[in-house]
Amino acid sequence: MAHIQINNLHKQFGDVKVIRDVNLTIDDNEFVVFVGPSGCGKSTLLRLISGLEDLSSGHIKIDGERIDHLPPSKRGIAMVFQSYALYPHMSVYQNMSYALRVAKESKASIDKKVKQAAEVLQLTELLDRKPKALSGGQRQRVAIGRAIVRDPKLFLFDEPLSNLDAKLRVQMRIELTKLHKKLNATMIYVTHDQVEAMTMADKIVVIRDGIIEQVGAPLELYNHPANQFVAGFIGSPSMNFIDVKVIGKSDASLELELKNKTNIHIPCAEVDLHAIGDKMQIGIRPEKLILDEACDAMQDGEVFAVERLGNETYIYMHTATNNEIVLHAAGDKPVTEGDHISVGFKVADCHLFASNGEVVK
Repeated sequence: MAHIQINNLHKQFGDVKVIRDVNLTIDDNEFVVFVGPSGCGKSTLLRLISGLEDLSSGHIKIDGERIDHLPPSKRGIAMVFQSYALYPHMSVYQNMSYALRVAKESKASIDKKVKQAAEVLQLTELLDRKPKALSGGQRQRVAIGRAIVRDPKLFLFDEPLSNLDAKLRVQMRIELTKLHKKLNATMIYVTHDQVEAMTMADKIVVIRDGIIEQVGAPLELYNHPANQFVAGFIGSPSMNFIDVKVIGKSDASLELELKNKTNIHIPCAEVDLHAIGDKMQIGIRPEKLILDEACDAMQDGEVFAVERLGNETYIYMHTATNNEIVLHAAGDKPVTEGDHISVGFKVADCHLFASNGEVVK
């Protein structure tokens, strides 16, 4: 469908820098998700690609041709917004066909494209209905259908599922993933929900303060985060962080002391970059913590919350050294609020971060 190349992209609103030197490549037929906290610039980046915002500097290419000087209607892009933006007085058929009618396509061509899109989106039986007679998920499918009939080079989605309830969001995530495979299309999807990013994307772009922090496949970011921000943002519940201090060095490892005076050795390829006394943090995923079992290091504390989700349980505890830790356990684990427990972890499961948040290799 479309190969996207973004180079040295900047966007300012007055003195406020919203997008800072973004460089990104999106390959044909990729499903790419922009993810990050509210206000990080992900929607602005999408609007720069679509032409709804003018860039301050840099350039954007689709299939090798610069498009950043073109109006939105000339870029070969279709955008689906958070609000469905359907015409309430028009039927589903009329909403989906509107752009084609404005472009003065033939009635036969319009009818064929609308009915094909309706079949793909399971809207065939709803073509005569008005938006007020549709559910939220059906309205979102109509908005997507309106984009499909235009046969764009690139689909852009700006938090399209945020208005739906939790169950419907899960269903629509699956539908969008299936649609991507069926259309064999290039898609860019913006969300602040890292679960959506992990479950839908071929490639995730993590953004903070207008800067790309890391780009990669979902499991690559989960297992090998570039820094503490990515480690904490990707994964639900997020990674646990525990304060440590460098107390010794060897040729291939750092000796670290936890606040409870436990010592551990973590492999390090760049030992010489770190000094005795440096403060760092180790990160451990909730599923890597082990309850009541001897490990390389242990943390004692009191349970302050338990979330039982059926087949799994999340246990939240305050450690004796004032860290908060969340542990993933089996659904029938007999733990309640107020219990005093011990959790352990293996050094092999730890991520190590320097005081500036960068990963220690």
